[in-house]
Amino acid sequence: MISKLEQLKKMTTVVADTGDINSIKKYEPTDATTNPSLIYAASQDPQYQYLIDDAMRWGSSKTSDPRKMMQHIISKLFVNFGIEILKIVPGRVSTEVDARLSFDVEGSIQRATTLIDLYEAAGVDRSRILIKLASTWEGVEAARHLEKEGIHCNMTLMFSLPQAIAAADAGATLISPFVGRILDWYRTHENVEGYAPEKDPGVLSVTKIFHYYKKYGYHTQIMGASFRNVDEILELAGCDLLTIAPKFLEILQTTVGSVPRKLDPMTAKKIVVEKLEVNQKNFRFLVNDDAMAIEKLSDGIRRFSADLIKLEHHIFERLSAKT
Repeated sequence: MISKLEQLKKMTTVVADTGDINSIKKYEPTDATTNPSLIYAASQDPQYQYLIDDAMRWGSSKTSDPRKMMQHIISKLFVNFGIEILKIVPGRVSTEVDARLSFDVEGSIQRATTLIDLYEAAGVDRSRILIKLASTWEGVEAARHLEKEGIHCNMTLMFSLPQAIAAADAGATLISPFVGRILDWYRTHENVEGYAPEKDPGVLSVTKIFHYYKKYGYHTQIMGASFRNVDEILELAGCDLLTIAPKFLEILQTTVGSVPRKLDPMTAKKIVVEKLEVNQKNFRFLVNDDAMAIEKLSDGIRRFSADLIKLEHHIFERLSAKT
């Protein structure tokens, strides 16, 4: 019998959730995603120091202003990792905009455009890039503008149906609901060790979004993300995409057994789901009215920002050592 990973690939596009290029080579995913936390972790590995050195040389040549120089270096570093990943995967790579711009529409648009310009200067077509934006209202508005420019967006830090609807209404190419972080919140607040796979709150959230999108014919793709266990992944078999960390890819690749489809677009079309209109005012109310969604959104922005600051400090130390 073929592995669970190979069976999953027959109904869902498998995406590697890592900045480790060797892991991507091993599991042969279609796409790959990165974020500041993953890039920071990869930057500590000596085998990737050449990517940092190249970004530092490029950024230092652009300006003598320390703040602007660091922005140039970080953008180039993220693109350098993306370029290396695209040498391996046949599909797309997701590259994240600075989380500190999560409430800045113009800043997000400018940073996204910079990333795309760097990719295109390296000969990479923009169709192979997904720009990751936080699923704030400002992130949604940035995506609306970018998609009109042919820059495809992946809405990250997503924890609720209103966020998903707003992203789809804006024409975002992809959304990344965070399954595991939703589970984390409910385990803490309900004081339980866990849930049966089919009752996992993160699984239920993605299932609800999937049914809504397919019911109303949205073209935005759904990519479940941030898993805490393999059961969560298998409960979402049939989702458009799933981005999976190497440790879970390893388990799926080395185990056998039946992997039934759990999410089916045809089934979703038959489900009764109320249509919800989402504008700026009710987006803000509905997201803030959901304690889990607003807490995890804020926490995610803080965490990505903190890891980006760690990365900047790491680069600053390397720059200082060269002077």
